Amino acid sequence: MSKVLMACLMLAANTYSVPPAVLVGILEVEGGKVGQEVKNTNGSYDLGPMQINTIWLPELAKYWGVSERTAKRWVRDDPCTNMGVSAWILKKHLNETGSLSKAISYYHSRTPRLGRAYKKKVVRAMRTKGLVY
Repeated sequence: MSKVLMACLMLAANTYSVPPAVLVGILEVEGGKVGQEVKNTNGSYDLGPMQINTIWLPELAKYWGVSERTAKRWVRDDPCTNMGVSAWILKKHLNETGSLSKAISYYHSRTPRLGRAYKKKVVRAMRTKGLVY
């Protein structure tokens, strides 16, 4: 992971009070890159390093007071914005569920089977990095 991504990740974790190890795990599983835009089977796109789904763009654009096009560019092309949105999404799910485990699952999908499989991948990635035992 580049120093820029790590600095952005730590800032995002601190800003939203989420565990940086979880963000590292998500980054490893998502495997995105700055500037990347990946089309999903449902017609949405995943953007940047943390693969933020375009479903979040209307809410982000309204919050930031910018167009959805501008929000998309920021999320896709700016590593710190991408990491910040990722931590914000994780925190929203954590606040909603009261469970870090469920928040990680919801980051990917609210479909239980898909969420559980994703959470296992994130935990495996954290173990591989020596962040959890």
